[in-house]
Amino acid sequence: MPDYSNLSVLIVDPNQSMRASVHNMLTQVNITKVDHAVSAATAIRALSTRSYDVVLCEYDLGTGADGAGQDGQQLLEDLRHHKIISPWAIFVMLTSEGVYGKVVSAAELLPTDYILKPFTVDVLSQRIGRALERRAVFLPVYQLIGQGRAREAIDACAANQATQPRYAMDYARLRAELLASLDRHAEAEQAYADILKAKPLGWAQLGQARAVYELGRLADAEELLRQLLADNPKFMAAYDLLARLLREQDKDADARQVLEDAVALSPHMVRRLRNLGDVALATGDVAGAEKAYKQVVAKAKYSEFRDPADHVNLVRALVHKGDAAGAAGVVRDLERSMRSSPSVDVCKGYAASMVKQLNGDAEGAAAELAKAMEKLAEATGMSSDFKLGLAHSCLENRLDEQAAALFDQLIASPHSEVDADQVIALCKQAGRQDIVKRYTVSQEQAVDAVVREAAVLARTGDIRGAVSALQDALQRYPTHADLWSVSVTTMLRQIAELGWDAGLATQCTTLMRRMREHNPQHTLLPGLLAQYAALRQKAAANPTPTSAESS
Repeated sequence: MPDYSNLSVLIVDPNQSMRASVHNMLTQVNITKVDHAVSAATAIRALSTRSYDVVLCEYDLGTGADGAGQDGQQLLEDLRHHKIISPWAIFVMLTSEGVYGKVVSAAELLPTDYILKPFTVDVLSQRIGRALERRAVFLPVYQLIGQGRAREAIDACAANQATQPRYAMDYARLRAELLASLDRHAEAEQAYADILKAKPLGWAQLGQARAVYELGRLADAEELLRQLLADNPKFMAAYDLLARLLREQDKDADARQVLEDAVALSPHMVRRLRNLGDVALATGDVAGAEKAYKQVVAKAKYSEFRDPADHVNLVRALVHKGDAAGAAGVVRDLERSMRSSPSVDVCKGYAASMVKQLNGDAEGAAAELAKAMEKLAEATGMSSDFKLGLAHSCLENRLDEQAAALFDQLIASPHSEVDADQVIALCKQAGRQDIVKRYTVSQEQAVDAVVREAAVLARTGDIRGAVSALQDALQRYPTHADLWSVSVTTMLRQIAELGWDAGLATQCTTLMRRMREHNPQHTLLPGLLAQYAALRQKAAANPTPTSAESS
C-alpha cells in the first residue's frame, strides 16, 4: 500500500456521520492530518489559511444559512475564481451517480476526480493515488507556470501531448488555456478547434467561443455559444459569456433573458445574480433589478466574498423605484451587518447620498458623497462600474473636481476597460455639456499624441513598439474612427516586415470591417484591403512560424 502518511486532507460535508465515515477510511490508509468543514463558507475559511494536499468535497452541501444554497461545483468555481486554491490542487468530488451524470457534462471547471457514493476504502485509496500520480506527471509544467514561464509551459504541453497519450487531452486543454492567457487568441482558437475534431467537449466549445470573442468576432462567438447551449443547456458558464457579449452589442434585453434562463437553472451563483440585476436596471426593469439584488444581498450575507457594493446596487434599484424607506433600511442593514473599512465606508456614503437625494436633501447628499470620495483612495475591490456610478453621482451633486479626478483615473488605467466615450455618455446623462466638451477635446489630444508617438517609433525602426502604442490607444478609444486606419496601416507594415501574425491579421480585419460599417466610401479602405490580401497570399505560399509562435 502506498505511504500516504504525510498527506493533509480537508473533508467538506455537512453530514457529521459522512464526515466521520470518510475520516475513518482515511485513517485506515494512514492519513491522519485531516480537518473538517461543514459548508462552503467554512471550507473557504480553512483553505484561505492553509493549503491541503487533497480536498474531498460532497457535491450536495445543503441549503443552510451558512452554505447559502451553494453546491460543491459552485464552491470549486469560487475557489478557482478567487485563486484560493492553485490550478493543480487536488479537489475530489463525492457524489451520487445521478448527480455525476448531470454535472460532468455541464461544468467548465472540473474537479480532479469524482468518487461515486457509496464507495469503499480501497476505492478512496486508489483515487487518491491516481490523483497524486497525475499531479506528479504535470508538476514540471505547473512549476513553469508558477515561475511565470508560460511560453515554455506551452512548448512542454505540446511535447508531452505527443509523448504521453494517456494525458494527451489534458495537455491539449492546458496548452489552449495558456495561449489564451497570453492573449494569443488566434492560436487558442485553433487549439480548441483541434480538440473538437477529436471530441465535442463543452469546455472546448466554450474555449473556442471565448477566443473568437476576444478576437472581436462577436457574431461568430454568439453563434458558437448558442449552439453550445442548444447541445448542452446546462453549461452555465456559456450563459455568462453570452450575456456579456450581448451587452457589448447593446442587446441588453437579450442579455437579460439569457441571464434569467441561467438563474432559473442555477439560482445560487451570486456573480450571475449580480449581473442579472445590472442588466435589469439597464433595461428599465426596476422590479427585476430589485429582486435580483435582494437575492444577492441575502445569499452573500454569510459568504466569505461579501461585497458592500451589493447593498449600493440594491439601494440604487430602490431609489429608481422611489422607495426611500426601503432604501434607507438597506443602508441601515449595511451599517449594522458589515464591519467598518474604507470600502464599506465608501459604500455607506454613496448609498446614503442617494437616499438623501431622493428625499430632496441636496446638501446632505453632497456631504455624504464627499465622505465617500475621501475614503475611496484607501478602498479596495471597487469595480470600474461602481466608480463610474460614483462619478456620475458626483456630477449630479456638483462635485465636479472629484468626478473629473475619478474619470481621469479610470480612463488612464489600462485595466479599467473604461474609455472616453463612456465618460462622455455619462456626462451627457447628467446634463453636463461643459464636461462633455472637456473630454471630447481631451480625447482628440490624447489620440493625436499616440499617433505621433507611433509615427516616431515606426520611423526609428521600432514597428512593434508603434503597433503596441496604437493597440493601447484602441483599448482606451475603441470608437475613434481616425485611429482605425492608422492602426491597420501600421499593423500591416509589421506583418510585411516581420512575417505573418494570425492575431494581428485578425485585428486588422476587425478594424477594416468597422471602417466599412462606419464609412463604406472610406478612401483608404480599398488600398488597405488589397495590401492585406497580398500579405495573406504571400503567407499562404511561404508558410513560416508566426511572430507569436517564434516568441
